[in-house]
Amino acid sequence: MTTAALDPAVPPPPRWAIRAAHVAALVTLPTGIWRLLLAAGHPAGYTDVGYAAMGVTGWSTVYVIGLSVAGEALALLTLGLVRPWGVILPQWIPLLGGRRVHPMAAVVPAGFGALALTVLWLPFVAWWAIPHPDMTTLGNIIVGFLYLPLVAWGPLLGAVTLSYHRRRRAERPE
Repeated sequence: MTTAALDPAVPPPPRWAIRAAHVAALVTLPTGIWRLLLAAGHPAGYTDVGYAAMGVTGWSTVYVIGLSVAGEALALLTLGLVRPWGVILPQWIPLLGGRRVHPMAAVVPAGFGALALTVLWLPFVAWWAIPHPDMTTLGNIIVGFLYLPLVAWGPLLGAVTLSYHRRRRAERPE
């Protein structure tokens, strides 16, 4: 896998940023798979009463699947901060293909995303301190471990965003 930028004016990303971007793209997988189990009708750690109370049927099934797909798609966007398409958009994108990505067009949304994800998922560190009567004991433990990687998503995205910002700021004149 090559990480060389198509534009020689942009320094390559550091190895740690590439690894962090890949980890950030993967942290949503455990919860996404768990949600897909719920959408498929598996209680996935909930008691029968707790699963029935959630009402994962009809449009809520579509919502749960959409949430899983959207979460992974957003996580995969982190890779753009270390890949060439984060500097120059691919040719196949209509109207924009081949154009340079303005650094702030990536840094600002990624920075706000990192902050929002950190605020959203940080409380899950205390998952086991909160009672979950609608879950089985084993389900509570497993779901806690499935959601725990999401706590790292915001900080990982923030670190990769900072690296991207520094690289783009250090662009060499052509």
